Amino acid sequence: MRTLIKNGLVIDGIGAPGYPGAVAMENDVIIDPGGMYEAGFDEIIDAQGCVIAPGFIDTHSHSDVEVFKNPHLTPKLMQGVTTEFLGQDGIAAAPLPLKYISPWRKNLAGLDGDNDDLDWTFQTTDNYLKMLEKNGSGTNLCYLVPHGNVRMEGRGLAGGLASDAELKKMRAVLERELASGGFGFSTGLIYMPCAYADTHEVTELCKVAARADVPFVIHQRSEAGGILESMEEVLAIGRDSGVRVHFSHFKICGKIYAHLLDKVLGLLDKARDQGVRVSFDQYPYVAGSTMLGVILPPWTHDGGTNNLLERLASPAERKKMTNDILNGIDGWDNFVAFAGLDGIFITDVKTDANRDTLGKSLIELGRMRGKDPLEAAYDLLYQEENAVGMVDFYGLEEHVRAFIARPEQNVCTDGLLGGKPHPRVYGAFPRVLGKYVREEKVIPLHEAVRKMTGRPAEVFGLKDRGLLRKGFAADVVVFDPRTVIDKGTYEYPRQYPEGIRHVFVNGRAAVRDGKPLSTVLAGKVLRK
Repeated sequence: MRTLIKNGLVIDGIGAPGYPGAVAMENDVIIDPGGMYEAGFDEIIDAQGCVIAPGFIDTHSHSDVEVFKNPHLTPKLMQGVTTEFLGQDGIAAAPLPLKYISPWRKNLAGLDGDNDDLDWTFQTTDNYLKMLEKNGSGTNLCYLVPHGNVRMEGRGLAGGLASDAELKKMRAVLERELASGGFGFSTGLIYMPCAYADTHEVTELCKVAARADVPFVIHQRSEAGGILESMEEVLAIGRDSGVRVHFSHFKICGKIYAHLLDKVLGLLDKARDQGVRVSFDQYPYVAGSTMLGVILPPWTHDGGTNNLLERLASPAERKKMTNDILNGIDGWDNFVAFAGLDGIFITDVKTDANRDTLGKSLIELGRMRGKDPLEAAYDLLYQEENAVGMVDFYGLEEHVRAFIARPEQNVCTDGLLGGKPHPRVYGAFPRVLGKYVREEKVIPLHEAVRKMTGRPAEVFGLKDRGLLRKGFAADVVVFDPRTVIDKGTYEYPRQYPEGIRHVFVNGRAAVRDGKPLSTVLAGKVLRK
């Protein structure tokens, strides 16, 4: 199959301005970026008035479990995403020792969802990736090896520091899993059991990642009041291990910490000056989304989700939780403190019994249940076995713009797919192109395309994607720069964007004339 996309503005992903031209594909590769001839093609698409660009790369995705239910991943394709990175935040599907399947599914459900039909006995990253290959997907899928899973195999789910013997085992597990094709090592230092690790443990594991020449992808320990100390820790890990550092969903949480912006940007400059290789991804919104369980103090998660549920059932333990939430714990990112009970909204639950809570704030949840909002939240977490998602409003538009303009930045969705999701699942990439490029002119169009394509490919070592070059994979998006925009809102998030005309994944059309092709599963599982 030979396809020609002609009469467009070709923006090839290297960061240079576009030029009038065409892109030719044969089967799953690009055979001529920029060519103008028309002979010998099975299909010719007129892209008059549109941009022809490489397919967008979502470096922070939570499709790990949902892909087995809905393999087309249509919300991503419809915004131009052709490649996604799974295994985020240090807690993901694999590796997964058999004895931990039950508690780990509960721990993971609020972030990546759950699936009773999935055979959870895959154990290793290699087997999980083979399951993905057999399942098929609309987008290409890459995997990061998660710290929490590595720690679970090396130490279990208990809190506390790892012994030398346990750390030795963790290093071996990480090396084994990266050898299966992992594109990086991820952690989430607010999620259990990752949060129990000290700097030494993370540094030693990052030495393994550095030897494998993959980045360290980190949801850092604090994105709020302790962000400066947290960034210093991450940069020290980068210096001491030699690993490339990639901050996940970079932001400052809490308007009360907005004054830290200049110092945060200064630390990025410091890293550059010291030779620490730093990058970050960002979703272009002032609200985030994660599992509701993060509002609980860290000690509540010690030993895994089953132990958490026991604590939630105890009135005495609930009293301690409330005390810590209202008064804070040194070094802990307290979501209630920086977002407020009126700024945290329920997005997903596991059972139909609590579906009436979707879209409700914790204040509204308390009113619905006739209880104190925190007590109502504890009830919900207990009833749903911790499988509750949330959206939290924390940020400022000027911060979004400042981070988009940074040279270290690339775009991501950080999309949790279940329930009533964050609108970023449907619109992060078009929002950048429409709001921050066309309307607000924060960065030029060719630079935005680079931040969605060539830059993330470079950061994560995707050797044949992210650019329109001869011999590269035929992942291509055609969009109208005059109309492209996100449409989803927090109230009605499940709305496809405007302006994404065509999407090709490995040379096969997945979106045509703005409509998804439901029969196409053209994605591949990529291994480093």
